[in-house]
Amino acid sequence: MTIPVADIPYKDLYIYYLEGLVKPECNFFGSEFIGNWQEDGFSFLFFNIPAPDTIKKLLGAQPGLKLLDDYRMTYEEWHGKMPFSLSIGRFTITPPWESRESQENGFRIILDPGVVFGTGTHPTTHDCVEALELAFGCTQIESVIDLGTGTGLLAIAAAHLGSKKTLAVDINYLAAATAGKNILLNGMEERVIAVQGLAQDFIRFSSDLIIANIHYDVMKLLVNPEDIINKKCFILSGLLRKEAEEIGFQLSKLPAKIIKKWEFDGIWHTFLGKTA
Repeated sequence: MTIPVADIPYKDLYIYYLEGLVKPECNFFGSEFIGNWQEDGFSFLFFNIPAPDTIKKLLGAQPGLKLLDDYRMTYEEWHGKMPFSLSIGRFTITPPWESRESQENGFRIILDPGVVFGTGTHPTTHDCVEALELAFGCTQIESVIDLGTGTGLLAIAAAHLGSKKTLAVDINYLAAATAGKNILLNGMEERVIAVQGLAQDFIRFSSDLIIANIHYDVMKLLVNPEDIINKKCFILSGLLRKEAEEIGFQLSKLPAKIIKKWEFDGIWHTFLGKTA
């Protein structure tokens, strides 16, 4: 059985790079508005058509903002290459605009990244999926927290593997909203919820497994006895060599055991561990 193909969401992207954060009460973006990526005091506004008049109106309404630059690029250029179907372990990850056969064995995840990075191609994603499969094969896991969820891929994978309650967290609103859409695309809204927030505000929530494929500056705040020992298992990823050495040293001081460590090209490192 072939599942119908959706349209590629955008042909061209029009991106406006602003200094300052757009106030959330702004309500005059039209249907051409895709989303706002905010980071380190800057805003990146995405539209599917040119929007100079909208930006001019925004700058007039919020004088603390400053337009730094604007860009036009194709959707493919934004992602580096057009998102495509790929297989990782028992999972087949497919964008909604590619034709696909119904899945008889393993699991299929429909993933629409929108303008958020995280299509499943990064080596840490591959390693985290493999770590997830190994973790669920080792012990009973019914609840998961996915910190730095991005497009929601790992949270949805955890639900497929058996997690009954998965919390997908991202500091960026656009990422959390994109994860929420993917949760609905995969019919996982009864098992997975996406929220915007700081990882350190959710680390102490009770769960059997915690996934953190996240920036080192945040990771080092999370690896401590109070936050790790109330979890059965943990997956820590997104770490460069020196960062992994430091996290490994921190873990060695905790009542925790490393089950497996992944290393990709000597650059990216991932830990799967369990608490004693």
